[in-house]
Amino acid sequence: MKAMNRAADLLNKNLALLAVAVAAFALVVPSVWVKLAGSVSVNLAWVPFMGTYFPKLSLVNLLLGVIMFGMGMTLRAEDFALILRRPRDVLIGICSQYVCMAGFGWLVAKLLTLTGVGGPEVCAQLAVGLVLLGCVPGGTASNVMTFLARGDVPLSITITMCTTLLAPALTPALTLALAGQWVEVNFWSMFFSIVVIVLLPIFLGLAVHAAIVKLVEQMKKLLVLVSTVCILLVIGMCVGPNQSSFTQNGLAVVGVSVMAVLLHHVLGLLAGYGIAKVFHFDEAKVRALSLEVGLQNSGLACTLANSSFPGTMAILPCVLATVVHQVVGPIVANMFAARDTKEAPEPRGAAAPSEM
Repeated sequence: MKAMNRAADLLNKNLALLAVAVAAFALVVPSVWVKLAGSVSVNLAWVPFMGTYFPKLSLVNLLLGVIMFGMGMTLRAEDFALILRRPRDVLIGICSQYVCMAGFGWLVAKLLTLTGVGGPEVCAQLAVGLVLLGCVPGGTASNVMTFLARGDVPLSITITMCTTLLAPALTPALTLALAGQWVEVNFWSMFFSIVVIVLLPIFLGLAVHAAIVKLVEQMKKLLVLVSTVCILLVIGMCVGPNQSSFTQNGLAVVGVSVMAVLLHHVLGLLAGYGIAKVFHFDEAKVRALSLEVGLQNSGLACTLANSSFPGTMAILPCVLATVVHQVVGPIVANMFAARDTKEAPEPRGAAAPSEM
């Protein structure tokens, strides 16, 4: 058990470096990841409606489902009770997440199309990816970064939970509204994808937690370890099979995409910080909202880009975001933690949440 705890802590502390290393390895040796990504496929065509909209589950889908299952297992009654105790804080967080990040995704996408990089078709596909990245909910990486930043962890977890539960309706609706000008968006395909990959595993995790509460408490480090390994595998299987997106369109396309994704994250972090200040949040809440708004569920964005816009460059911004947010998040969290504040001397929350 001690060895597992040490392994989980080691992976978490070095996740940014490991994410970059896995992405680099996947670019250099993509064949390993292509084989791994294609090694598992679950047929869903026999399920009513799924044959048309989401006929199969890939290994990436399953790994993301495992991460969401882990999230469900770590949720407690207190996380739901917070909605009733602090509805104003939670509502501000939900609105900030979807309004700011979707809006910034559209804005950065518009700016990218003005560059003309890669030609009109490539620009349009990259723009769709940026909009999609802005329309997905926040990832649970924001919960971990909030803990490291000594912020309000319960608020962060509750906002992540709420935005994730709203994702089946809001993500496809916002993507359709904001990216429909560049490409056809299938609302129902995206809806069923999110229900199967995100919603069902979370509810299953909640059910398991309710059945074996004490055991789950003892397994927290194991959940963190499994989720972290799944994240690294998802990054590799998003980067490797899409190596051509990085190499065939030139360094200019990749460079501009990196800058666009970075700008998107920075705008979200600043917006979350500014909105929290406007509503007079204390320092712990300010840190939580900044990180919650700025860090997206890029793994889900990759999955949706792959299933809803196959064979396009829309996946490139999402793939880049899986690495960028694992680098930017710890930097911002450490900057917050290093500040000498009296308002947030300790993170609000009993234990570090599971990673994503």
